[in-house]
Amino acid sequence: MMVEKLIDVKDVALKNNCPECFSKDGLRLTFRQKIKETKFYKSITSDISYEMNCNNCNSIIYPVQWTDDIDLVFEYQKKAFTPKRASTYIKKTSWIVIASSVLIIALILFLLFYLNL
Repeated sequence: MMVEKLIDVKDVALKNNCPECFSKDGLRLTFRQKIKETKFYKSITSDISYEMNCNNCNSIIYPVQWTDDIDLVFEYQKKAFTPKRASTYIKKTSWIVIASSVLIIALILFLLFYLNL
């Protein structure tokens, strides 16, 4: 069973006015990166998502609602953002399966050559 989840990589407080409540405090931009995990491996993907919300009025600010100032700050933060490298980590279960497969193949080859002599 594959589990996909998003982890917060960067959270930035913005000083722009919220388009909903017009507060200058509370606007936050969060960058998230997708992680896929199974019994055999854990993979950090290059899929990046972002979300802007206001902590004062507890609303999500969608890109349609963004002002030109918010759009400029977002573009700046997007360029300054460095995501985690996309990579795959093999878990202990995979190593056990690989090692046991190699041992079984080695045993079969040994028996084949031993019985042919």
